[in-house]
Amino acid sequence: MRYGSRFVFVSVFVLLFLLTDPSAWSQRGGGGTGGGGGSGGRAPSSAPSGVSVGTTYGIAGPAMPTMPAPGHTAEEEQKVQFSSVTVLVQVPVVVTDKSGAHIHNLKKEDFQILENGKEQKLGAFEEITTASSPLPPSTSAPGEFSNLAVDPSQPRTLAIIAIDELNTPFLDQAYGRKQLIKYLSANLEPGQILGLVIMGTKGIRVLHGLTSDPAQLIAAVKKVNGEVSTMETYDTEALVAAAYQGGLGTSLNFSQIAEGTIEDQLRDFVVRGDAISGAFQQETAIETTLSSFLDIANYVSGIPGRKTLIWATGSFPFTIDSPDSVPGGQLSVLYERTMGAINQAQMSIYPVDIRGLVSTSPAGDVTYRGGHSGAQMLNAAVGRSWLHASTIDTLRDFAEMTGGKAFYNTNDLAGSFHKAVDDASSYYLLAYYLDTHNNRPGWRRLNVKVNAPHGDVRARNGFFVTNATMNPGMTRAADLNSAIHSPFDATSLPITLRWLGNTTDGDKRRVDFSIFVPNGIFIDEAAQNRFSFDLTAVVTNDKGGAAGTFARPMQGAIKPEALAIVKAEGIHYKTMMELPPGKYTVKLVVRDNLSGRIGSVSAPLTVN
Repeated sequence: MRYGSRFVFVSVFVLLFLLTDPSAWSQRGGGGTGGGGGSGGRAPSSAPSGVSVGTTYGIAGPAMPTMPAPGHTAEEEQKVQFSSVTVLVQVPVVVTDKSGAHIHNLKKEDFQILENGKEQKLGAFEEITTASSPLPPSTSAPGEFSNLAVDPSQPRTLAIIAIDELNTPFLDQAYGRKQLIKYLSANLEPGQILGLVIMGTKGIRVLHGLTSDPAQLIAAVKKVNGEVSTMETYDTEALVAAAYQGGLGTSLNFSQIAEGTIEDQLRDFVVRGDAISGAFQQETAIETTLSSFLDIANYVSGIPGRKTLIWATGSFPFTIDSPDSVPGGQLSVLYERTMGAINQAQMSIYPVDIRGLVSTSPAGDVTYRGGHSGAQMLNAAVGRSWLHASTIDTLRDFAEMTGGKAFYNTNDLAGSFHKAVDDASSYYLLAYYLDTHNNRPGWRRLNVKVNAPHGDVRARNGFFVTNATMNPGMTRAADLNSAIHSPFDATSLPITLRWLGNTTDGDKRRVDFSIFVPNGIFIDEAAQNRFSFDLTAVVTNDKGGAAGTFARPMQGAIKPEALAIVKAEGIHYKTMMELPPGKYTVKLVVRDNLSGRIGSVSAPLTVN
């Protein structure tokens, strides 16, 4: 078989088999993927008592729950099946005075938290002041790669700035970048950690990783050229009609064909056709936007503290008049997954409308091609006003759902960026245990009250309780696929990949490496120390072509006498692969199926 057509993975447990109850494992054949037989799948003659070299053990994973039927909304799902009897709900809360300054030294008894109007008993309570210090230099040994770049024990002031080219007109993108450079030049606090990403029609990409150096960030922004946004090829009337056709408008009437000349009627016909096409583009924009937020949430989830996502945008691909108002089917599941990941990562979204002050009058728009009198002009004026108002309302509602704040109707974008970053410098972390006896699916409204003098209280105003958010098995395949294709490393589960060297095996090269998960895998001690996790890897060559894949679900039970060792030392996994000489990138993903936590790391590999 020729190189590149097969990816051989031979597994060698260093610690896991020594500490695992063999009776809890199931074995399954099949070592490699991508063609041919594989490298084994042989069952050992007896339970392994040490390192077993050259044998591939495939461990069957748990069955996946059924995904919700297409077209559902959260309220229409079946009853929620909780995977744990205890679910801790954590709510970061920012409290400021009338001038916007943070209020410190409040006590636990100063706070009340209500879920769907019912007061909850507060458990954990903590006031957190984040650190503002530069990122330390990497201390990884040569050939070692980890997905965490910061101390996981110290909350930091961290912000990700997402430049949205997907939903923002091209000219407004340029103004937004100019204002961003202004902010980075004069307003960045010493030690402030920022990362830059771009959301475009092809998905999200990293513009610059986490850094405290404003010069590096400014240089990265200056290299951005922008792109024509998804909906920019349609005129505004088509955008309004597309939003209405998608069920997003309630007060506009597009049912009447325009009266007047044949030219007017033909123009109206074209707008309707563009609206149908725009509705499809709009659904794609929704999926890309939500997937981008999901990737960012997974990226920052392992970094402690409340994080800020500054969303420099010009619009929102759908309107929200309630948490459930999103198109159904898989988009609804993605929406729920994304909101759940945002909450788990303690990430608050701060939309900044980089259009600045906006005029909605068609008379002042040189691109307006409709009539300048009568019903057509009136419809255009009303539609544009409604579209702008719904965009602002949605940006504000989405911010409040995640505990952030929206900035709009202002040309001081640099000041908006500064205020958004500063908001996470200190906060209170409230927590209570969810009532798992209430298994009704849907949105749980949160209301945080402060019984002390204050100006503003900022906290997320709810969260989803659905099978997609509470049952980790529901989105197992989707999570793995998302992490594999994400340009970011997921950090909820810390992992370290170490290359151990190459050896020649005939005309092939054997690459030995190890995977280390320190105290990350959840062990269900109430179920005989059960664990379940997935290992997935994708190898690409220096031209971006696929060189091999590997997927291995694993589950078992840790021996009681070894539980303390695993908790203290984590899990080590040693394995190897065979590849032809060349330069590669390996994307490794580990997913804990009992908690839903996921970690990934990308590492370069040279095979000589």
